[in-house]
Amino acid sequence: MPTSRELGLICGKLPPGPNNDICDIPGVGVGHCTLREGDINTGVTAILPHAGNLFREKVVAASHVINGFGKSVGLVQLDELGTLETPILLTNTLSVGTCATALVRHAVARNPDIGRTTSTVNPVVGECNDGPLNDIQALAISEDHALQAIERAAGSPVVQGSVGAGTGMTCFGYKGGVGSASRRLGFGEEAFHMGILVLSNFGAPGDLVLPDGRRAPPPPVQEAEEKGSIIIVVATDAPLEHRQLQRVIKRAGAGLGRLGSFWGHGSGDIAIGFSTAAIVHHDETEVLLSARYLREDCLDLLFRAAAEATQEAVLNSLLAAEPMVGRGGVARGSLGEALQKDLAKGQRPD
Repeated sequence: MPTSRELGLICGKLPPGPNNDICDIPGVGVGHCTLREGDINTGVTAILPHAGNLFREKVVAASHVINGFGKSVGLVQLDELGTLETPILLTNTLSVGTCATALVRHAVARNPDIGRTTSTVNPVVGECNDGPLNDIQALAISEDHALQAIERAAGSPVVQGSVGAGTGMTCFGYKGGVGSASRRLGFGEEAFHMGILVLSNFGAPGDLVLPDGRRAPPPPVQEAEEKGSIIIVVATDAPLEHRQLQRVIKRAGAGLGRLGSFWGHGSGDIAIGFSTAAIVHHDETEVLLSARYLREDCLDLLFRAAAEATQEAVLNSLLAAEPMVGRGGVARGSLGEALQKDLAKGQRPD
């Protein structure tokens, strides 16, 4: 299926990175484990800031809760200490605990001193409810599935759509899933990138607004309430400290608003961000440390990038996702197919 850009749906004015996905940030990897059999339509997606030992070589990180109807793990310590020390795993709501345990085992296997002669480890897991298309009560996700997603992590191109954690997701009444986009950030002679990966499972049917202001064709579904969720993972190689990063990832919510979302009561909308520009060493011995970070009034460019790339990543998740018939015959159509039908008829959405 075409991407947002291939359909001429351009989000904002900043240029995309070379591959227009989160892996435009050097070292970042994404992996999926997808389960599709009968009523089981679910999976796990892993995002790795780098391929090294994250517990020993942490990255600066932050989170922001837009609407808190969610069951994520690890956000409290992430914001207290401002560092990420495991891969980020995304999955369905009832599999958060399993994925957290898998992250602990993964970290302990590399760092046998965890919980014995050094601190414990803080796993970070985000979730969305894929219940309508997946038999979520089957608890089909295992620790091994989570570890497979981590092991499969690789760079661009990021596989998008109905894969990994996105397998059973719904967005604005259409088939949702995993989507990604990036932006190039120029600061004089230096250039950085910001990449976004979303797990899209939100939005009321009929509310989706395209980048040119038109409304997308309404999907053929009965549900009208906004009760989904989205996890937004923001990665950058721009040098930011924790507070600045938190300011940046808040602006991802502006990208959701551009799409027509109002962050309903039953929606868990959460942004998790990290910067790979500096490593925070677990075994640091120096008492006084120096840091390099952007001047505060330079953040506007990153604010814009977060909004634009989030908007585009959601559209890419919709356009990459194929139509699906899931648990009990529940069906979700494809936004890409709906837009192409309108183009073939010479029609434009209202």
